[in-house]
Amino acid sequence: MIKAITGTKDILPDQISEWKRLEKIVEEQMSFFNYKEIRTPTFEETVLFSRGIGESTDIVSKEMYTFIDRSGTSITLKPEMTASVVRAFIEHKLSKKQSLHKLYYISSMFRQERPQAGRLREFHQFGAEAIGGNDPMLDAEMIELAYSILKLFGLKNLEIKINSLGVPSEREKYKNELQNYLKDKIDNLSEDSKKRFETNILRIFDSKDEKDIEIMANAPKILEFLGEESLNHFEEVKNYLDEIGIKYTVDFKLVRGLDYYTNTTFEIVSGSVGAQSALCGGGRYNLLIEQLGGQSTPATGFAAGMERILLACRNEGCEEKNESSIDIYLVRMEPAKKQNVFKIADRLRLSGIKTELDYLSRSVKAQMREANRMKAKYVLFVGGEEFEKGNTVLKVMETGIQEELPLGKFDEIINRIKK
Repeated sequence: MIKAITGTKDILPDQISEWKRLEKIVEEQMSFFNYKEIRTPTFEETVLFSRGIGESTDIVSKEMYTFIDRSGTSITLKPEMTASVVRAFIEHKLSKKQSLHKLYYISSMFRQERPQAGRLREFHQFGAEAIGGNDPMLDAEMIELAYSILKLFGLKNLEIKINSLGVPSEREKYKNELQNYLKDKIDNLSEDSKKRFETNILRIFDSKDEKDIEIMANAPKILEFLGEESLNHFEEVKNYLDEIGIKYTVDFKLVRGLDYYTNTTFEIVSGSVGAQSALCGGGRYNLLIEQLGGQSTPATGFAAGMERILLACRNEGCEEKNESSIDIYLVRMEPAKKQNVFKIADRLRLSGIKTELDYLSRSVKAQMREANRMKAKYVLFVGGEEFEKGNTVLKVMETGIQEELPLGKFDEIINRIKK
């Protein structure tokens, strides 16, 4: 038997309704906040991610699906969306069309990680990017937007964590101080953290190793190394969140793993999904556009993992009951009436009525069972004495009431079903 590749997952018809519900909430909220949808290719040139995300990140060094195509170009299935959106922003010269672009996406991503609950090798994210504005209000809006989507989906066990990474010069001073703090403790770090000490020291804060966590608990805090401008920016973000009543926790360990972040960084975590608790993460990335060949442009954004959100919803019991149903089921009384049933179904569907009929030559009794299984609101009987008189019988399934209606006045049948 050929099975789905490890780390990928089929989304079956009985699961689709929750995906659609989440997508609908995302699309509605993005519209309310005036974000416009953008779609980018599934794969990009590898250099986009190695330059944009950073060579030392786990994503680039360990997790990307990269291959050489027939033209000899190194291609990567996109592991995240921000770099792709920025590439499109630069390539299509969007900065010349207007000063601020508010964009959103819903898309598949690919990372060759160890599959576990809430983490797959092909996974789905939605997110938003505001490119062109440096106002702390945009940072606060990103947090508000992401939080509103999760709340509307029904999640309750949520916590917002925020921090500031300042600007690169401040972060470099902090990294140096962190190295000084850890240099006599390095032998006690996990093997991964020892490597990160050399390549990406801030990522040690992400370690799940108990010894690492204990050591980093007393590490210097990055906020102590920020200048006045960075601190003021962070205070304004907090003030905006306070103004609209969004609760948050300042977490000095929240550093995010991607090189392009500056100033505000945030995560929304859930206590309902186990170890992979972050449902959403984002922040400001004022250097990325220039880093990828564009003009210096401030930007902020976030991305949210849809599988993790759905898992949290299942664990919290906030899934909506799937009441999928059809409007009408056509019961064929006699085998000879197949063409009549097919024609009636066509007219009903063209009138916007969800219609189903029997394709398996089943008995009337079996067709009625199928109508019940599909939660049909009505059944239309085609055949019998009524049909010979030019009529059909419409049955209301909830009440059992039946009514004989003339086929010659088909609009009357349609109106009755649409009531």
